[in-house]
Amino acid sequence: MRLMRTAALATATALSLLLPTTDAHAAAVACGGSVSTQGIAANGCISAERGKEGRVHIRDIKAHVVLNNTRPHAANVEYEAFFSAASDGHWVKIGNGRTLVPRRTTTGPIEIGSTTRACFVVNAKVEIRVHVRPAGGAWSNWTSAATSQCQT
Repeated sequence: MRLMRTAALATATALSLLLPTTDAHAAAVACGGSVSTQGIAANGCISAERGKEGRVHIRDIKAHVVLNNTRPHAANVEYEAFFSAASDGHWVKIGNGRTLVPRRTTTGPIEIGSTTRACFVVNAKVEIRVHVRPAGGAWSNWTSAATSQCQT
């Protein structure tokens, strides 16, 4: 009997580890306008998750990209993301990457990078900007997305 109870407990624990966890404060990904270069279209996207460290409210701001390949063949695509608090206008690189986008498909949102900000100013606007480049090609213009960093 004790062995069966131990086995049932171990099985329940293993199953609970397989279930995906969700964050009650997770925010949806919001995308901005589209840009394109050489058959690759991109949308810069942003998400902001609430949190708290001690008595300080924080937001984890994440930059994402959605890529659309209209070419008749797959393409390696590079991307970069920058972050700015709208009040200061200073842009900081928060990430970059590369991925293979299959022909005539849309891929993403792909997380590029993140930054954590303290919420000193309620509803301060934060922005990300993203640009992309197919392998061997030119960088696109910027696509941006924004959110109010510390909504209540």
